[in-house]
Amino acid sequence: MEPGKNIYFASDLHLGLPAIIATADRERHFVRWLTEIRDSIEELYLVGDIFDYWFEYREVVPRGFTRFLGKIAEITDSGIPVHLFTGNHDIWIFDYLPSELGITLHRQPVIRDFNGKRFYIGHGDGIGPGDRRYKMLKKIFTNPVLQWLFARLHPNFTVWLAHKWSHASRYGRDRLAEPFSSEEKEWLIRYARELNHKEHFDYFIFGHRHIPLDYPLNKNSRFIYLGDWISHFSYAVFNGESLALKTFDYPKA
Repeated sequence: MEPGKNIYFASDLHLGLPAIIATADRERHFVRWLTEIRDSIEELYLVGDIFDYWFEYREVVPRGFTRFLGKIAEITDSGIPVHLFTGNHDIWIFDYLPSELGITLHRQPVIRDFNGKRFYIGHGDGIGPGDRRYKMLKKIFTNPVLQWLFARLHPNFTVWLAHKWSHASRYGRDRLAEPFSSEEKEWLIRYARELNHKEHFDYFIFGHRHIPLDYPLNKNSRFIYLGDWISHFSYAVFNGESLALKTFDYPKA
């Protein structure tokens, strides 16, 4: 890595999601963060669920998110690599964002080596033990024939349906936002521990869970939940020697 440069990780912006803090305000806050770190970025990893819903028709993409998309284009145009992972909410990103913004798209976890440290990076949906219901849904959502049929529906209807589903899923018990209680209840930690028995990783980095967490698997391996940009505004930064989980505090009114 170049001296003075960092590798940044963030996830779960859920742009388009109505929340306590409006999505436009959260988008502006994320862009402020990107502007602040701009000169120190060596690589940027956006680890899934950047959008609360995204579906690309052949000639149509969702409206909005102009400030975010423009800032990412500015970063990639300057030669800085930006990696975008699909999550369970934006699984239907196809070729528009890679071709328009110059990002690298990942649909599966990736393994990276930075300055002799080994990283396992992924959104986290559909891997590890449990969550059979979502794994079944993911097979449906990624089926090419069903995607083609879905694309035949009018965008006004599909966007309404997606937002209604997303909104309904956040009422009642929202498992993804629950505080950490034990390793046994964390499927991704159990998955990481099992994988780490087979081959060593210094850092496991996941989104999906909506809580910031830095958890030691052993004295040489750490597990990171990146949190979100809905209420935590958290991210991870690797400076070439160590990784830290930080927050970019939302300004008080």
